[in-house]
Amino acid sequence: MAQNRQIVGISLPPATAKAFKEEAKRRNIAVRTLFQELWAGYSPQRHSRAMTNITSERELAHIAGSLIGDCRLTASERRLVGNRPKVGTAIVASCRDLIRAGQDPLGEALIALRSPENRRDVGAVYTPEAIVDAMVGWAAHRGDPVRVVDPGAGSGRFLAAAAMAFPEAALVACDIDPLAMLLLRANAAVLGFSDRLDVRLVEYRLLKLAPASGPTLYIGNPPYVRHHKIGEDAKAWFSATAERLGFKASTLAGLHVHFFLRTREIATPGDYGAFVTSSEWMDVNYGSVLREMLADGLGGSSLQVFAPNGMPFANAMTTGAITTFVVGNRPDQFTVREVVSADELDDLDAGRAVSWDEVAKHSRWSQMVKPRGERPEGMVELGELFRVHRGGVTGNNEVFVENSDSDPSARPWMVPAVTKAKDLIEAGGRLTAAKAKNLRKLVVIPADMHGLERHKVQSIEQFKRWAKSKGAHQSFTAKQRRAWWAVSLKEAAPILCTYMGRRPPVFVRNIAGVPHINIAHGLYPRVPMKAADLDAYSTWLSNNVCVSEGRTYAGGLTKFEPKEVERILVPCLNRIHEKSDRMDPRSTDRRREGFARNFPQGAD
Repeated sequence: MAQNRQIVGISLPPATAKAFKEEAKRRNIAVRTLFQELWAGYSPQRHSRAMTNITSERELAHIAGSLIGDCRLTASERRLVGNRPKVGTAIVASCRDLIRAGQDPLGEALIALRSPENRRDVGAVYTPEAIVDAMVGWAAHRGDPVRVVDPGAGSGRFLAAAAMAFPEAALVACDIDPLAMLLLRANAAVLGFSDRLDVRLVEYRLLKLAPASGPTLYIGNPPYVRHHKIGEDAKAWFSATAERLGFKASTLAGLHVHFFLRTREIATPGDYGAFVTSSEWMDVNYGSVLREMLADGLGGSSLQVFAPNGMPFANAMTTGAITTFVVGNRPDQFTVREVVSADELDDLDAGRAVSWDEVAKHSRWSQMVKPRGERPEGMVELGELFRVHRGGVTGNNEVFVENSDSDPSARPWMVPAVTKAKDLIEAGGRLTAAKAKNLRKLVVIPADMHGLERHKVQSIEQFKRWAKSKGAHQSFTAKQRRAWWAVSLKEAAPILCTYMGRRPPVFVRNIAGVPHINIAHGLYPRVPMKAADLDAYSTWLSNNVCVSEGRTYAGGLTKFEPKEVERILVPCLNRIHEKSDRMDPRSTDRRREGFARNFPQGAD
């Protein structure tokens, strides 16, 4: 009989132990860390749901109403509560006891009742207690604010902690979810800070604050909503406000960046704050406005970045970063640090002190958190030799990429193309004309039909009618084109690479010269290169790039943006053949660890 295996003191059957270890290895985290993550995501939710047994949002609202008692509510909140229908006294008492014990059973119930898709649309990710405590603790060390503002309050986790830390401060809660505000009122009623609470059911960019007699603390977890879910009015406000304050802003920014900008707009010198967000803004183009604000009037103080395996939020696969700031009083140095878990957040001012002159040199702030070592002799950044570009964007792959439902009118305009990462993974390093015959096809129609033969124009018009019936003309991408039906493609890149996965990117020589869409990047030489040079670089990259050179998200998913590919160190042109000749294309060890092992001085 097989013996049980020991994993951090727990005896498991062999099959379970093996599966658990394989999952930890796949995510590149310690087994102990995996246990901690699972327990963090399982235990509190199980306890709260078992104690409360709340089955619907309507019931949740009624429980909150019972906990609130007599209180003036907004019209939206009154509609949720109704005429205070009866709910069991036991479940109300259970919720009250849990709230008094420092838990958030109502917030946990709301998370459980709403699907991840619904929460994602409004960026609703509730913050774990350890992160809340660390951020409020940092604020307390800076003194006592006269007012605390949570711009995305949810069920009130930050304000509940702030109410205890700052017993004299006024508390302002801002959110657009009336049910979440109702839960916040219930928590406030039980914990005894209702008389200090000002609930504003309004978008943060529209929040109006009266002048305060002392510093205001801005604290919370701004919602992470991607740009395509943000309304045009909000984007227009974002652009205009950034310009008025002297910053250049991209409308591709997520909603969390909007919240920083609004804070910069309404805060006054002496105010301070701490926000926990995803960490994407540190490196992407749209985050430049936030980086500039922190270096300017927003007064960046420190940045605590969760490691890719840190998983700061139990119910969301996302990165995390805590940013602290002191408005109008920027410290002489900016402190940065990487942490693996919230247990390390004992001091948000801890970390490596970076001068603002050094900060100004970095377009990607992750380089400050994990500085790259000295560049080895004979190595250059790939961007000195190649431009890296995303592939074309169709706006609707079901219409423009060949499939079983494609309209026959599209066939004359179809060309073989790389339309999925698997095309490159299965190419074996070289995408030849023979292999290209097995690729799906892409509909490539000219924007200008002038001079085309009549039957070709007719086929295009038929395709347009069919595509319109599928809504292809209404996508964001289609509306940006001169002709909505004409997918814009760059010339075929001689080297293609995947950019998203739990493995190093796959680099492939595009011998067939086929186009690619935005599931891959194309590498275009800046300097004249022979076919042999391109072959050598493709081989070298395939065997030496490791996942640590990309941007790793929670759960181990790694993404290489074009600029990150351009930052990869490669042999210079006069040494590439020497380097590539020494590499074995079949070595999976080199694929995973190649750069760090072959050139340790330059490893991250």
